[in-house]
Amino acid sequence: MSATRLLAHAENREWAGSARSALGVAALLPLLLIGVDAAGGQSSPRRALLWIALGLLLLSVLWPTRVRAAPGLLTTHGLLRERHVRTDLLASVDLLAGISPRLLLVDIEGNRLEIDPRVFVSDPPLWYLVNQGIRTSVSRGTIPGGRQSLQRLSHFADGENVRLIFKSSGLL
Repeated sequence: MSATRLLAHAENREWAGSARSALGVAALLPLLLIGVDAAGGQSSPRRALLWIALGLLLLSVLWPTRVRAAPGLLTTHGLLRERHVRTDLLASVDLLAGISPRLLLVDIEGNRLEIDPRVFVSDPPLWYLVNQGIRTSVSRGTIPGGRQSLQRLSHFADGENVRLIFKSSGLL
């Protein structure tokens, strides 16, 4: 059986843990604030609702994006919306530098997806499917300068993997 057949789809494995952490923090904060109010004699239903609303706002900020990949398709599911891009029909691939690196993918249908490239570093099956899609786009010629974009992205992923190896071995 081929590797592509084995990897019919993949999704980020760290999503469930991140979602549990977001729920825990968002639930714990209002409980602590309500407890502090009660201990200080300031508790009221109105303040409790305020703290619960604050917890829900925090949950909306902390909620992780779920990333799924299938051959030729990358999808992200946020709290309120879903985005997808055809990785086998990409028009551009840009690795945006900054405080937090972002990978911007745009396909020929106009779909646009911006994602943290570290998701792929921590989940090789996702990276494999996205990499295969990008290579298909490069071979079809839909990405102008596609080889350079793919090389920059590969160097980023390789560099992150090297950092993880050095960190786990105690060299960093």
